[in-house]
Amino acid sequence: MLFRARLGTFLTFALAGLLCGVWVARMPALAAKFGTSESEIGIVVLIWGVGAIVAMQGLRAVIAKAGSRQTLRVALPLTAASYVFVALAPSYGTLLIAVALFGMTFGITDIAMNAQGTVVERAYRRPIMSGMHAGWCVGAMSGGLFGVATAAAGLGFTATVLVAAILTFPLALALGRTYLADPVAPVRSADGRRARMPLAVYLIGVLAFIAFMAEGSIADWSGLLLHDELGSTQAVAALGYPMFELAMLIGRLGGDRLRTRLGTRRLLSAAGIGTALGMTIVVFAPSAPVAIAGFFVTGLVVCTVVPTTISLAGTAAPGQPAAAVAQVGAMGYGGLLLGPVVVGFLAESTSLRVGVGIVVVLALMIAFGARFVPLGPGDAASRHAADPLDAAGETAAVPVAEEAPAPVAA
Repeated sequence: MLFRARLGTFLTFALAGLLCGVWVARMPALAAKFGTSESEIGIVVLIWGVGAIVAMQGLRAVIAKAGSRQTLRVALPLTAASYVFVALAPSYGTLLIAVALFGMTFGITDIAMNAQGTVVERAYRRPIMSGMHAGWCVGAMSGGLFGVATAAAGLGFTATVLVAAILTFPLALALGRTYLADPVAPVRSADGRRARMPLAVYLIGVLAFIAFMAEGSIADWSGLLLHDELGSTQAVAALGYPMFELAMLIGRLGGDRLRTRLGTRRLLSAAGIGTALGMTIVVFAPSAPVAIAGFFVTGLVVCTVVPTTISLAGTAAPGQPAAAVAQVGAMGYGGLLLGPVVVGFLAESTSLRVGVGIVVVLALMIAFGARFVPLGPGDAASRHAADPLDAAGETAAVPVAEEAPAPVAA
């Protein structure tokens, strides 16, 4: 049952990543369909992020009460269904409405799948969140390559997104059987009031905000940078994001072991410095292949930041892990929507190279802020950084939280 739950959550991340991968890879085709400028594309991304944040904050209590399993069973299929409206939007105005709906359903799915990941992680009693997020990379990379193939075949934005929606909907329904039940825990304090979120959750959320801002800037503008600034074809431009996600996948597959060896703070600091170096290559790239190589380097090192913050959130608020993940996720999405918008307006007034260069600054902020990340007594990576790996290449089972393992779904 545990393995099935881990695989199901991994595939859920992959499915969500695929939907985003197609969307990002065909961003130039979206701009061509409606004849939009860079700032108007930035508004599309902003509306998507606002929809996600509104849903996350507005339904945080509902998600905490219903649990990640029940929420995912509804939200994931709805996300695939809402993708259809994005594909069929006939005008820029209706596109904004469709994107808002897609953002809301996707935001709920994102929070619920991360909360489900923390449930599975506690059941395994060792860090596995980075591996879960590797599923996102698999999906995003597949979606990006699907975008490359459809661009090369001459398919437009509408046909590409519509096919992706039709293929993913039945898979979203099938995955509902695999999730673990959430642990039963009180969400109110001794005097009957709703328990307050610990300050540590908000501190982790700040780091998530910066990390999401950096990732979102890369994801949403990599294609246009390659196409508009470096003169590549749409097919080559669509290759930038899947290469970034391929590197993220490689890094995340070993991220949990690396976190155990280095410790959380050292890992985050190294990720920030490496990201700054990788994006410096992108900003000063003389050609598309060099820029794609820079995106690859960036993905290889930035990949562990987001899953580490989500993992920390899941253990920072005993008794209400889903609510804590929702709070950190909502703060992260604030950065996800702000980053691309800032890049868009900077690109409008200067150049896209300068706009994307903001990621270098954000990465250095991650490296600096890593030293202040709160580590609770249940943080496995902080207490067992020197533990040797076992014969199978994984860490020995250690508690990730002080709670008992989550019950296995029937």
